[in-house]
Amino acid sequence: MYLRTVKRKRSDGTQVAYLQLAHNDWDSAAGHSVPRVVHSFGRADTVDRDAIARLIGSLSRLLLPGDHLAMSGTDDLEFVESRPMGANYVLDGVWSQLGIDKTLRGLLKGRRLDPKMERVLFALVANRAVDPGSKLAATGWVTERTHIDGLADLDSDSCYRAMDWLLECETELAESIYWATADLLNLEVDLLFFDTTSTYFETPTADQPADGATVGFRTWGKSKDHRNDLPQIVIGMAVTRTGIPIRVWSWSGNTGDQPLIRQVKDDLADWRLGHVIWVADRGFSSAENRRYLQRAGGNYIIGEKIGGNTEAALVLARPGRYHEIRHNMRVKEVVSDDGAARDRFVICHNPEQAERNELIRTQLVDRLQEAIDGTDQATHDERTKLATGLPGAVRRYLHTTKTGLLRVGKTAIRNEAKLDGKYLLRTADPSLSIEDIALGYKQLLEAERGWRDMKSTLDLRPVYHRLEDRIRPHVILCWLALLHIRIIETRTNQTWTNIRHQLDQMHLGTFTGAAGTIRRRTTTSTAQQKILAAVGLKEPADYTSITPHTPT
Repeated sequence: MYLRTVKRKRSDGTQVAYLQLAHNDWDSAAGHSVPRVVHSFGRADTVDRDAIARLIGSLSRLLLPGDHLAMSGTDDLEFVESRPMGANYVLDGVWSQLGIDKTLRGLLKGRRLDPKMERVLFALVANRAVDPGSKLAATGWVTERTHIDGLADLDSDSCYRAMDWLLECETELAESIYWATADLLNLEVDLLFFDTTSTYFETPTADQPADGATVGFRTWGKSKDHRNDLPQIVIGMAVTRTGIPIRVWSWSGNTGDQPLIRQVKDDLADWRLGHVIWVADRGFSSAENRRYLQRAGGNYIIGEKIGGNTEAALVLARPGRYHEIRHNMRVKEVVSDDGAARDRFVICHNPEQAERNELIRTQLVDRLQEAIDGTDQATHDERTKLATGLPGAVRRYLHTTKTGLLRVGKTAIRNEAKLDGKYLLRTADPSLSIEDIALGYKQLLEAERGWRDMKSTLDLRPVYHRLEDRIRPHVILCWLALLHIRIIETRTNQTWTNIRHQLDQMHLGTFTGAAGTIRRRTTTSTAQQKILAAVGLKEPADYTSITPHTPT
């Protein structure tokens, strides 16, 4: 098929040229090809060039960008910009593998929301994983500094509408993501770890209580960041034994740990998790919680406080032999049966940790001894002032005699030394070996690692929001980013830091020339190819798009 010009002579002797789209057909009778007109564009001097440009543009979409570029020529290309795309490409691939794009588009049906809302939410998740900052900063990142398929720009209003919608569909989305993650990674959820943290806000006042509430969302509570002077919220996360975070929750800043795990169990009741053993720290240990976790065939492994706990003291005093289950891990089981309930206690002892505990205590006691030396000659008020001014870690070894003299408390040292390197676990599950109990609890560190990454890599704080309905989706976005990172780390057996280092070198370049605006990526390196293969993704297209110039 080709464009031809046909000239015809007028009666006045002038010539008129006509443009035609034609192709050649073989005429067997004539023994040669003859032209067949497909379309006539009319007179060449009056042709609608804009219409032709639109036609060319439409036809160009049927070609691969590389084919179009080869036909158009590239000698006059001018470089415009280069943007990183590798990390976003991999994150977007996992986003699709989890079916989040399809789930969100399904939830969008029948709603008066921008169909690009799914792309906006992905951009906010990717921004959290790649370049965390405020939502305003995210708009600049998307519009000016990175490439995300299907989203050329972003504004603050779109971000906030997307966050509002995310909060609406959180429950349905979280369950869908869980089942997709379970299929993708072949998850076996036999142990489920639950832990909480807090995050504070740089504001001098707490929120006013909403209708029916006694306190506001951002309020004072026991800070795990050691910032009791600032309002906070409490965040909970459920994590598998391999460190995959399956859901996140947010509560008012004064919420204690005890009632939370019951709500978490209820929220996951419809997920058909089967026989799940809940693993939690000592803050969640109460008789009511333990009974609740045993409902519907569930069970628990919970850490117990060993200092100042009468029941723990009795368990620790029971005779028995430790045996080693791995390097630096010795265990001993004690069974308690009061007729109403049969609990299994596992005492875990880490010899190396015991040595570290002893060394630290020796250093603190030496500091105490140095501080109180020569105080026998001081006045009562002087000794009192000295004692109250000691750091708490040092003061716990201080003993004051009946006459007011300051001494190193040997009893306190002996009692503490008995606990060096030890922690106490509790379960009611008769099927677990003591190795399973000890090593299962040790994996609770995966939840703690999740909090570290949430606060450092993903910049959970500072939180650039003050309203509860903005803070909650912010936490959800951080969880989604952490989930994607963990999946990628699991499948590549690399850290996100190393993965980012390689993927950040994959760029998308923009060029202009006679062919129009052309976008082409850099050639993938061997390391990038390995990451893509491990995650189950194909290499991105060499040419992402070509936009032909419209003739003027």
